[in-house]
Amino acid sequence: MNKSINRRTWFKSSALMAGALVMGQKVYAEYTPDLISTTFTPMEKSPWDFTNMKARLTSNENPFGPSPKAQQAMCEAIKDSWMYPKLSSDQLRKMIANQWEVPEDHVMLGAGSTELLMAAAQHFGQKGHQILSADLTYMSLIRRACEDYGATLVTVPLTPQYDYDFDRMLEAVKADINLIYLCNPNNPTGVKAKTSQIKAFCEAASAKKPVFVDEAYLDYQEKPETETMIGLVKQGKNVMVARTFSKVHAMAGMRIGYCIAHPDNIKALKKYGTDGNGMSRPGVVGAIATLEDPEFMQYSRKMNKESKEMLYSILSDNGYEYIPSDTNFVLFPIRMEGDRFVMEMMKRGVGLKRIFYRDQHYCRVSIGTKKDMELFADAFQQIS
Repeated sequence: MNKSINRRTWFKSSALMAGALVMGQKVYAEYTPDLISTTFTPMEKSPWDFTNMKARLTSNENPFGPSPKAQQAMCEAIKDSWMYPKLSSDQLRKMIANQWEVPEDHVMLGAGSTELLMAAAQHFGQKGHQILSADLTYMSLIRRACEDYGATLVTVPLTPQYDYDFDRMLEAVKADINLIYLCNPNNPTGVKAKTSQIKAFCEAASAKKPVFVDEAYLDYQEKPETETMIGLVKQGKNVMVARTFSKVHAMAGMRIGYCIAHPDNIKALKKYGTDGNGMSRPGVVGAIATLEDPEFMQYSRKMNKESKEMLYSILSDNGYEYIPSDTNFVLFPIRMEGDRFVMEMMKRGVGLKRIFYRDQHYCRVSIGTKKDMELFADAFQQIS
């Protein structure tokens, strides 16, 4: 029996959501860092004993790569590691600009998309500034802006179906908002917004305030070029789009990412980033090679889909529901306290992450190889 969560009915009976959405109470709120509910909260003792970890399902890494062509290119580039990466990074920037049909001054490189998120946090998240986002979402930019630079977070809850509530988010775009942050597909839910809806929101919202769209997982779609918000940048909208080679391209350890935005925004972000100088030459050469290997991307998507469907079956067979995912991870509600769950799974060699949201403990499972999924199944059946 299919146990996937129907996002149209999930949480309909929740008193919390009824209070917030039916009774007309305020649907967004300001948070100080210690009150942010969207967290993978630290524990007194880390549950991730890497020496004992047999299935590394913690960090949304892609175990099916990198591309063989990229691996060969990186190995050959080792002998030239005495060189700075500028010539290669210039070539990569040109390739990215050509791929998306934008001028090169619309492209900023970074050591993974993390460097770009941190640059945006520092520029837009100073003390007295406000960041608008959803609750639940990816917290890297938000944590840096709020905890390190003193910004305030304004959130709009996801709908009961785990979608962005774009109507209420647009209502929340007030004069004191400095940046709107979206992660699409969203992390940790794995849900991708409808392209027409996120595009309409970005068009309207960017007329008021800058919008930063984190598309780390969008390449898991069969035709990501039809779903990206880069087209809005080309139209002159105040939109910034961050992308990475860490997911489908399976190069998380090489730290390659880029942002596409109007030159004014690129200039602002460059004050806080290295624009490629923080990347290694072998990594850049590998990124160039993987861009020239679309067959690997198809292979990567295929392998991810097969392992994800295996995970769906494991959860269903054990009577668990899950949120259908557009990414390389799956979020599902668990029946015990989150810290205990991940610790018990780690004792059995399986590393996972957990989250507490709307009075419910969840587990986030990164998609691994079929062997990883088998290890997950064995451990899960022992404690579920």
